Amino acid sequence: MNYDVVVIGSGPGGYVCAIRMAQLGFKTALVEKYDTLGGTCLNVGCIPSKALLDSSEHYHNATHNFEKHGIDVSDVKVNMRQMIDRKNSVVSQTCVGVKYLMDKNKIDVHHGLGSFVDKTTIKVTPNEGDAFELKTKYAVIATGSKPNYFPGMGPDKDRIITSTEMLNLDKVAENLIVIGGGVIGLELGSVHARLGAKVQVVEFADRIIPTMDGALSKELTKVLKKEGFKFSFKTKVQKVENTGNGVKVIALDKNDKEVVFEGDYCLVAVGRKPYTEGLGLENAGVKVDDRGRVEVDEHLKTSADNIYAIGDVIKGAMLAHKAEEEGVFVAELLAGQKPHINYDLIPGVVYTWPEVAAVGKTEEELKEAGVNYKVGSFPLKALGRSRASMDIMGLVKVIADAETDEVLGVHMVSARAADMIMEAVTAMEYRASAEDMARICHPHPTYTEATKEAALAATEDRALHI
Repeated sequence: MNYDVVVIGSGPGGYVCAIRMAQLGFKTALVEKYDTLGGTCLNVGCIPSKALLDSSEHYHNATHNFEKHGIDVSDVKVNMRQMIDRKNSVVSQTCVGVKYLMDKNKIDVHHGLGSFVDKTTIKVTPNEGDAFELKTKYAVIATGSKPNYFPGMGPDKDRIITSTEMLNLDKVAENLIVIGGGVIGLELGSVHARLGAKVQVVEFADRIIPTMDGALSKELTKVLKKEGFKFSFKTKVQKVENTGNGVKVIALDKNDKEVVFEGDYCLVAVGRKPYTEGLGLENAGVKVDDRGRVEVDEHLKTSADNIYAIGDVIKGAMLAHKAEEEGVFVAELLAGQKPHINYDLIPGVVYTWPEVAAVGKTEEELKEAGVNYKVGSFPLKALGRSRASMDIMGLVKVIADAETDEVLGVHMVSARAADMIMEAVTAMEYRASAEDMARICHPHPTYTEATKEAALAATEDRALHI
């Protein structure tokens, strides 16, 4: 079978890339190792985790907030099996939607392990049946990532688990130990904390979400402590043991003193690593770096002149929306267009509640770079909308250049921050100033007024409601 383009991997980067290729007139094939489309994000990542987060937040509100709203409920119980079933239904519907899009765009889908025979030949080995080959002018590697772990904390998928197993745990992890204070650990830890579990986070760095602005880390720590989280920072895990009916985590604290944590389950959430196993990259002349990432140039081209790579398998933030943008970029580039990605303006989100969202530079990065900047901040508790909904935890922080007033970064902890951040992304894409953001009329009462107030605070300390 001959194609213009073969995309290997059907996650958000791969399937979006395939769609755009087909729209632009390329005869396109998509190769997916597993039986369902959608990759990690749709099957065992973004979508299922958000489904469980939403369900757990409903339960938390019923047991903690309904009474204050004048809603009397009693005998509220967690039905984990139903929660998991609903999550699975959401995943199934979403994956079926991707299959529909493949059919609509006349993209051939081949299920099986895709591997390079050479740079223009891809062998597909199905789970059942004989292997076959695809010939292609171009190829796009979009194979994503898989959970990472360090020596001594290897998952056994029983008591020592990764996010994949955590998403199908059909009981509340009453005493959960989370190794890693990043996005995955905090989101899945939040699911069980809201359902009544005690959550202990063990983090090597000195704070949670260490790559985000320090103000967000500080605020989210306060929020999660109220939910029952406990934190051990500057703590290095040495070994994790399955004790039969629980786990034991042995670690060293900041003074190199041994500390032991015991719980029912241990979630290993220390990041993800590129997934390239079985691809046969060496047969196509595709190079990888010392961290296993496929090397690409500024046009996302690999060391093979007809093969491109996108998403988690290359350098940069491991985010579904980054992968999507890169997929579209490659398609449009091959079509002779001049696509655009501003890597500095790819927003990051943590789907706790309240949510955490950010775009642009952190204050720590600007300090290190020696940039002269100014900051405006506004607390959510000063907003009428926040008080009305009882979502008063959080803040919005706007950082602007001290001389030009151009917005350099926006960071927020707020209800609906994942949606609110797009105002900042749009403004910064057009190089708006803090004054520009402050002058825009925001509807009242809304959470977005906090962004306006923070922008006002960054321009001569002009916030109106504090």
